Amino acid sequence: MSPSSPAPAPVPRVDLHTHSSCSDGTLEPAQLVARAALRQVALLALTDHDSVGGCEQALTACQRHGIRFVPGVELSCQWREREIHLVGLNVEPANPALRAHCAALLQRRRQRIAAMAQRLTAAGMPGAALAADALAAALPTRTHLARALCAQGFAPTPAKAFERWLQRGRPGYVRAQWPALAQALALIIGAGGVAVLAHPHRYRLSNSAQRELAGEFKTAGGAGIEVSLPGMGPGDTDRVAALARRYELMGSIGSDFHEPDLPWRPLGRFAKLPDRITPIMASLGL
Repeated sequence: MSPSSPAPAPVPRVDLHTHSSCSDGTLEPAQLVARAALRQVALLALTDHDSVGGCEQALTACQRHGIRFVPGVELSCQWREREIHLVGLNVEPANPALRAHCAALLQRRRQRIAAMAQRLTAAGMPGAALAADALAAALPTRTHLARALCAQGFAPTPAKAFERWLQRGRPGYVRAQWPALAQALALIIGAGGVAVLAHPHRYRLSNSAQRELAGEFKTAGGAGIEVSLPGMGPGDTDRVAALARRYELMGSIGSDFHEPDLPWRPLGRFAKLPDRITPIMASLGL
C-alpha cells in the first residue's frame, strides 16, 4: 500500500447468536448489549433458547448504544432422534404461534428439570435443592442444574457436571422431547424470520448424515448455516462451507455467547466468511 493509499475500512463486528438470562445466559439483555457495545459490535441478535422474552429490552438497549438489533430465537428440535438447534433471525417476537410454542416448551423444560431432580435424588444427591435453584431461572435448562451442582460443590465446572451427572447415560439424564425439525423451521418462517442451522460442527454426524440434514433443512425452507463460531477449526469451517455451497445456504456468524467467564466465546465476530458464501445479513435487509 502506497503512503497516499487510504487505510482499509475496519471490518464491522457482527454477532447473530447470543444468549441472555432469559434462557441460559448469565447477563440480563441490557447488560449483554452494553458488553457488545464495549466490544464494538455493530450488529447484534439475541437468540435465547426457546424464548423471545428478552428481545424488547435488548432492542431498547441497542437503540441507546447505536447498535443495529436483530430479534431472534434458538429453537430446539429433533431430527432422526438427535437434538438439533435452529436459530431464527428477524422473527416477530409478538407472533402468537411462536409465543405459544415457547410457552409450551417452558413447561416441558420445567417438567424435565423436575424429572432430572428425581433421578439425582435416587442417586443420593440433594435433587430437590438442585431443582429449586434451576427452576428459579426464567427458562430452566440443564445448564442451570450444572451451575447448581457446581455451587453446591459436586462439580468444579459446569462441563464436569455434565460429564458426571447430566449428559446421556449419566445418573441425572432425562431425554428431552423436542418438536420435529420441520415444525420448528415452520414456526420461524411463520414468524417472519430467517432460519439458520446452528453450530452444525457440534452434531456427531457422519459426513453423509450432515449432507442429509443440510439437504432436508434447505428443502423445508432453511436459509442459512453457521459457518463462523468459536471452537470451529479449519477443518470444521471447510466442511460447513462446503455444505453451504452445495445446498445454497447463506453463511451466519456468531459467538454463542452465554457468560463473561467463557473468554473463548467473546461477543462479536469479524464479518469474514469463506469464499463464495453469501452472508445471511443480505436476507435481513442489512
